[in-house]
Amino acid sequence: MLKIAMLSTGEEVLHGDIVDTNAAWLSEKFFQRGFSLSKRSTVGDSKSALVEELMMLSFNYDVVIVNGGLGPTTDDVSAEAAAEASGCELELYSQWMDKLEKYFSSRGMPMPESNRKQAMLPQGSIILDNPIGTACGFSLTFNDCDFYFTPGVPSEFHLMVESIVLPALNERHDNVVGFDCSKLYTFGLSESYLSDLMNKVDLPDEYTLGYRSYLPYIEVKLFGPKNDIDNRVKLLKIIHNLIEENVVSVDEPFEDCVAYLIAEKGQSISTAEQSTYGQLIRWLNSNDQTKHYCEHGWVLGERVEVGESNNDALAAILALAGATREKCATDIALATGKLKDQTFSVAVATPNGEWGQTLSFKRSLSRDDKVAVITTVAADMLRRYFLSKSMFPNYSALTRVKEIYIPRESINN
Repeated sequence: MLKIAMLSTGEEVLHGDIVDTNAAWLSEKFFQRGFSLSKRSTVGDSKSALVEELMMLSFNYDVVIVNGGLGPTTDDVSAEAAAEASGCELELYSQWMDKLEKYFSSRGMPMPESNRKQAMLPQGSIILDNPIGTACGFSLTFNDCDFYFTPGVPSEFHLMVESIVLPALNERHDNVVGFDCSKLYTFGLSESYLSDLMNKVDLPDEYTLGYRSYLPYIEVKLFGPKNDIDNRVKLLKIIHNLIEENVVSVDEPFEDCVAYLIAEKGQSISTAEQSTYGQLIRWLNSNDQTKHYCEHGWVLGERVEVGESNNDALAAILALAGATREKCATDIALATGKLKDQTFSVAVATPNGEWGQTLSFKRSLSRDDKVAVITTVAADMLRRYFLSKSMFPNYSALTRVKEIYIPRESINN
């Protein structure tokens, strides 16, 4: 198996001054093409630390992508470290020097002496062209390990990887097959519960399952070889059947799934919110597909009482949803009630009736996390209505206190 590592350089990356988006991008891009990373590491601008890391990687990996440290300043030491680690000298590459001089000349300015450093590469290096910047990349092999040194600027890095590095890897390792990743977005289940269910799935050797948890969703990810459509579809059906009640979208974010349904149904929507503080209407209006169907959005302060004098929060939120739909003259209205002692109510009023439910959190969450969960419950009720699915699924992270459905004919009477 081909062992690939990525080494990011720079104090700003090491100490968190900037987020290493290049590493995340490369990991995803390489995985899709079949070149999975085995390791990612980060070193600052210390030449000795960089030399040490390069030596260690050269003995343990087949391919290493080094990112950053190719600029003209004194803290850019990747080329010097590569020369020392490989046991060779730096030399001036006239090919890149000529390009640098033309670069500055075309802009009507002399080339700063510091940029000369960017044409000094380890002996035996192969230049990796950079048509949009002054830092060329270079490849170098030592200790039977192929190194690709790349600039840290994301646009330059992406272009170099796409146009040079990946084609080179494909040519040298033409037996590598790329992977696809199918994602099932779930809501209301725990990772442990999902894991127990997924243990029942017998996967072929070339397929693996992964999970990504970020409130309020957990993604179940199926990794497998490209172009193996028949097996992929069969496995997805098996997995989907096990967790269908809590799958809110497949291969697209939940927000996009709901947006598509709203646009497809073409029904106008109004909202009345307390526990979601306007998050629901902002969420609906942020999508180009849904904003044309979103009409009135009311945000009610926590001190506003909405028919709760009889202490029946569910009846109150159901009445609020119905009144919102009527007053705003929309096809559908969504309403979220107050959050009291970890308990909240959500309702949807539609041409076919009204549904409402009262739920309680099973654990303590921050206010923002609670808002995200309640917003998702409301949006999931809308999705379920459009798809004619059960409106009251089991949520392992929530306890349903009460639920109610009132058919349209009962409301009219």
